[in-house]
Amino acid sequence: MSKFIIQGGAKLSGKVKVSGAKNSALKLIAASIMAGSASTIHNVPRIKDIEKIEQIIEKSGANVTVEGNSVTVDPTSINSHVLDKDLSEKIRASIVLAGPMLARFGEVTIYQPGGDLIGARKIDDHLDIFRQFGIKTEIDGEKYTLTGKPKGSEIILPKISVTATENAIMLATLAKGTSNIHAAAAEPEIKDLTDYLNSMGAKITNNGHDIEIEGVKTLSGAEHTTISDRIEAGTYLIMALATNSEIEIENVNKNHLSLVLKILKDAGANFEINEDSIKTKKHTGLGSMDIDTRTYPGFPTDLQSVYAVYSTQTDGSTRIFETLFESRFGYIKELKKMNANINIESPHIVYVFGPDKLTGTSISSSDIRGGAALILAALLAEGTTKIDNIEQIERGYEKIDQKLRDLGVSIEKEG
Repeated sequence: MSKFIIQGGAKLSGKVKVSGAKNSALKLIAASIMAGSASTIHNVPRIKDIEKIEQIIEKSGANVTVEGNSVTVDPTSINSHVLDKDLSEKIRASIVLAGPMLARFGEVTIYQPGGDLIGARKIDDHLDIFRQFGIKTEIDGEKYTLTGKPKGSEIILPKISVTATENAIMLATLAKGTSNIHAAAAEPEIKDLTDYLNSMGAKITNNGHDIEIEGVKTLSGAEHTTISDRIEAGTYLIMALATNSEIEIENVNKNHLSLVLKILKDAGANFEINEDSIKTKKHTGLGSMDIDTRTYPGFPTDLQSVYAVYSTQTDGSTRIFETLFESRFGYIKELKKMNANINIESPHIVYVFGPDKLTGTSISSSDIRGGAALILAALLAEGTTKIDNIEQIERGYEKIDQKLRDLGVSIEKEG
């Protein structure tokens, strides 16, 4: 396994450009297989999860060409509707290939998706939606055989779920008749998906939590640019504030981080918001601010872990209520090795006490976002920190070590 070796205590300086949104690009690539011709998607981050979803559709017969951060997908040669088992079990987003496959071909065999160890992420909500569209589902252990062309319907999500919403949208796009999706998630990445589908010939009216879709018979390939990654932007912003550094974060959509920016401002953070960038400035101290994670536009669960590390540097106690996943505090045992003062009250609630001096040591990442938090802890710590299992981090952040190196961080990759 590879590891990062980081020397703590340095200030960040310079500029960092945010990559395309991981959670959008994955779904755009999935949606591309619904078309009858090739699509080109720009601003796609070159990360492990993207590589895996490209490999899955290639195994099904699609032709995928990568040039820099642009990906061209020609789905006309797809000849298998059975998703590769080994690859599917390594990436949670493999589930969003089910909707496009069903919509276009009327059949797909999928396997229980894998990914982060952050709690139960069963696909029951997806199966419920498939059945609402008239899809027949057969379950054999962790193998799911789904058959039938989707029929337009009134679709009610059992709970607000981003990936379930995305599957519902893609099914409805090629369904016969009109569908109304109720209690839909409203993340910016979902709008990016509906914008892309509409450019392909879909008829989608996205009203946030209610989405109306008039099914069409076919879609044509299109060219599309992925939105910037709000989670990556928030991560670098929080890193800069926690280390009291002055940097400029480029390619940021401020509207996608409105609540995060407000909370940080209220805590005493000093930064300047421009049209498509944020400049951090020196502050005189940060106060503690409690958070609870929610679906958009609430505080993102994917920033919860870096916010916890940031809170070790604030004055007072910070209550963090993780409402979405019951096992997303796995990184905290690693922070405790660094002398972080954190109490776990329940699988959903922790208290962070600061300001605190962290100490460098050997730690390990168990998931994408927790891994980013450990990098921030290493930046703050006295001495050297070695972070193992960085493959998890590289699943979600494009060239994170190079970007930090360009900001003045002493970070090396070993193995």
